[in-house]
Amino acid sequence: MYKGKTIGIISLKGGVGKTSSVANIGAIISYEFKKKVLMVDANFSAPNLGLHLGLVEPKTTIHDVLLNRAAVNDAIHRHEAGFHVIVGAYVSRRVNPERLNQKIGCLRELYDLIIIDSSPNLNGEILATMMASDELLVVTTPDYPTLSTTLRAIRLAKQRRTPITGIILNRVRSKNFELGISDIEEAAQVPVLSVLPEDINVAAAIASTTPVALHAPKSSASIEYKKLAACLIGESYNDPRLWPKLKSLLFRNMTKDTVNRALLQNERKQAGI
Repeated sequence: MYKGKTIGIISLKGGVGKTSSVANIGAIISYEFKKKVLMVDANFSAPNLGLHLGLVEPKTTIHDVLLNRAAVNDAIHRHEAGFHVIVGAYVSRRVNPERLNQKIGCLRELYDLIIIDSSPNLNGEILATMMASDELLVVTTPDYPTLSTTLRAIRLAKQRRTPITGIILNRVRSKNFELGISDIEEAAQVPVLSVLPEDINVAAAIASTTPVALHAPKSSASIEYKKLAACLIGESYNDPRLWPKLKSLLFRNMTKDTVNRALLQNERKQAGI
């Protein structure tokens, strides 16, 4: 994996699990795969990445950096799980989002992966994430209102020519009224890389200000996050649970998201990422 790859995680609707995805993917790649990871909160108007990670009263924030009150290195906080994070100020003056790429660009050589948590609003903040990212992941839920905003986010990213690696389909209850993978891929023309189940452990983890992958590492959501995180860096992850192993042996059919991850994993292995 080459140094300084930057992934932006976006959505145009709040509450779909964007920040949880940032926190968990970053934590897993750092803790499980021993990579140097930096997470950056670029939701400048309503930052909450720090709240997901237990950083309630940060001394220095991305707002201080963008307002030229502090050097970017001074805003980096080390989490006890090993990864680094730059959080936002919960009360702050307005900043110029266009400075984001310039300010964090110097950090690329220090990290294997930088993950940016974007704003869920169609404004300069989400554009700043796109400009600072090498690729994007889009988070959606399996319903028409969220899909419509997802399509808008994808269209905007394509206009900005920022590659979209895939979609994270979150809060899936496996009900007949939900949109399926094929529906979403057909509408978006982007592969679904992960299907995350509705999992009460996620809410419990948020309440404990800890990523669910660390709070409940054997939970269904944690396992799916680990599969996704692994393929993003060209690594393998074997589901340790018995039933999925038996199911794969008995039915020998791979779900579409499993196929998409395998393709991405192979592509990144060949590229040496």
